Amino acid sequence: MIGYLRAVAIDCPDPEALAGFYSELLGLPIIERSGGWVVIAGDDLPRVAFQSVPDHRPPAWPDPERPQQMHFDVWVDDIDSAEARVLELGATLLERVEDDPDNLFRVYADPAGHPFCLEFAE
Repeated sequence: MIGYLRAVAIDCPDPEALAGFYSELLGLPIIERSGGWVVIAGDDLPRVAFQSVPDHRPPAWPDPERPQQMHFDVWVDDIDSAEARVLELGATLLERVEDDPDNLFRVYADPAGHPFCLEFAE
């Protein structure tokens, strides 16, 4: 091993707003605010940092001209309750994938346009 994962940094137009969204989604507190960066993290977990990019162009789902560069997969116990909450927080439903009982998930865009998935916990 060369090193360990300290953080994942996500470009966005409004770090405070997007950090607030993911803080609610993942149950991780905001631990740092500094010059265009906002960071969320939990005990013994890598940080998720949100950095200001004024000309941010979000990915489009699915669009090869502006493909996603990364996304979060989030396990949930109750997909419908989780969906209601993320929509309330500002997410947008992009796709439901529910035709394979062994691989059930829904794709959303966060408020800055990055895709993420809610998956039924196994």
